[in-house]
Amino acid sequence: MIRSVLDGRWAESRRAIRALADDPLFHPVSGLSVEAYRDRVWHQMTTLAADGRIRVGFPAAHGGADDVGSWITMFETLAHADLSLLVKAGVQWGLFGSAVLHLGTRHHHERYLDDIITLRLPGCFAMTETGHGSDVQALRTTAVHDPATDEFVVHTPDADARKDYIGNAARDGRSAVVFAQLTTADEEHGVHAFLVPIRADDGSPLAGVTIGDCGDKAGLRGVDNGRLGFDRVRVARENLLDRYAQVAADGSYTSPIANPNRRFFTMLGTLVQGRVSVAGASGSATKSALTIAVRYAERRRQFTVPGTDDEVAVLDYRAHQRRLLPALATTYAMHFAQSQLVEELRSVLGGDDTHAQRELESRAAGLKAVATAHATTTIQECREACGGAGYLSENRLPQLKADTDVFTTFEGDNTVLLQLVAKELLTGYREQFGNLDFSGTVRFVSEQVVETVVERTAGRSLIQRLVDAVPGRDEDADLRDRGYQLKLFESREKHLLDGAARRLRRASGATGTAAFDAFNEVQDHLLTAARAHVDRVVLEAFVAAIDTCADTAATALLDRVCDLYALSTIEAHRGWYLEHDRLSPARSKAVTATVNELCAELRPHARQLVDAFAVPDAFLGAAILD
Repeated sequence: MIRSVLDGRWAESRRAIRALADDPLFHPVSGLSVEAYRDRVWHQMTTLAADGRIRVGFPAAHGGADDVGSWITMFETLAHADLSLLVKAGVQWGLFGSAVLHLGTRHHHERYLDDIITLRLPGCFAMTETGHGSDVQALRTTAVHDPATDEFVVHTPDADARKDYIGNAARDGRSAVVFAQLTTADEEHGVHAFLVPIRADDGSPLAGVTIGDCGDKAGLRGVDNGRLGFDRVRVARENLLDRYAQVAADGSYTSPIANPNRRFFTMLGTLVQGRVSVAGASGSATKSALTIAVRYAERRRQFTVPGTDDEVAVLDYRAHQRRLLPALATTYAMHFAQSQLVEELRSVLGGDDTHAQRELESRAAGLKAVATAHATTTIQECREACGGAGYLSENRLPQLKADTDVFTTFEGDNTVLLQLVAKELLTGYREQFGNLDFSGTVRFVSEQVVETVVERTAGRSLIQRLVDAVPGRDEDADLRDRGYQLKLFESREKHLLDGAARRLRRASGATGTAAFDAFNEVQDHLLTAARAHVDRVVLEAFVAAIDTCADTAATALLDRVCDLYALSTIEAHRGWYLEHDRLSPARSKAVTATVNELCAELRPHARQLVDAFAVPDAFLGAAILD
């Protein structure tokens, strides 16, 4: 029953990807050379394209089902198999294809989408530059309209402006969506996206295009990351992806969105599914690692109980339970938060509700940051929990560790993403002052009466009812009382945000360097507040998911898993709760004791909980489980 709760709305999409485990082509491998690995991943890609299942996220007019939720679910499930394939597929269909779909218009769709879907047109997503990654508005590649030929001239002015770390660029890509600063009639209009061919049919670079290979990497060795440079490369005016801005033959520029910052963020907002997908894929990789570590800990035995000849299963040791079970509970919580996020994406993407779009972008940024950080920490813990066996390539964990490490960086650096979450929580008016405009942020917070309003994200009435039912004195509440747990999460978030707003308000009237200094001084505070917000959102998603479970036994088990997530998170921040009198010393000790109790209670169910992830053995690829 728990498996069906986890599989949720798109259970069939998950099953479709799990079925690939029957084909050895999709089993994880190790020891291949870089070129052999790239060949294997390309073969996997062509097989997926021929199968047709990836069409589901594209429009019905192109053989799809207009179901972005199904596509993201399939994508995150694919992370159980080969993460190089996952990233390659994400570049081709999730980034390159989505950019054409969401930033282009009908003539782009008719000309390119079928070729993108079938892999006849392998492509790249060329946003990041050597000198600019997170600060997209400051990209330095240029696209200048030439009215004499009615073309755009795409140019890389120096090495820092070259497109870097670009998936599909080093070997397979034939075209790229290039983000560049648009100029028409000597007027600059900011960053826009252009379709730029980069290779001829024989694979050679086109005139003016320089292509380099990023070389060997710590992980994802089957992905051909490369660098792209452009020396006054000319493309037709029609190659501007013009959903949000149009350029006429004479160079005149028009846009349905007058505000340049709002136009920029609206454009990037249509690509939010990339962050949603990375968060989901991180969760799947974490599930694979936990499945290996928990199953191995049940069979691995060390030392005997005094007076007996029976060796003890490693998972029976409290210390080992502490290593794996809170991480398992957090992974369950992240799963339900991810499912809720995908549902939100499905309802918001392509609509006109700017407030909902902004909320979606903020939540995607926060969950991506927290989910990828959790993956990095948990996979490392799983590796260590398996001892020397966990260090062997044949047991998959080293590859999971290496392949997911960069997830904390791409689709937005985690630190920058949490800053964006904090700014959105403080202001709600990001489009007024740009991405990281320190003066605007300080000025806005200083001039407004900013009061933190906690906005429910799931099961709103249920959550409020639980919080309202908490006894007046915290000391009277049971630590396993869900309303009390929610109240502690909520109070931490609110206090941190109110404190950050007060600190920024002291800088009233600051501009320029003074505004930057004011923002910089409170940066650590903002990051902590953003993380507290995501923790609360994740807990609320878990609570709402349990409320929908119809099976009594499954509900009871999930309740305890939720308790472990909530209380282990509170325990991790108990210093803050003690400093701010939210917990007494005695109550803080009781939190730790209850976490230990929950680990003991969940120990008999650990195998059931990881089996509910339904990761096929062939995808796990771990010899220690044979």
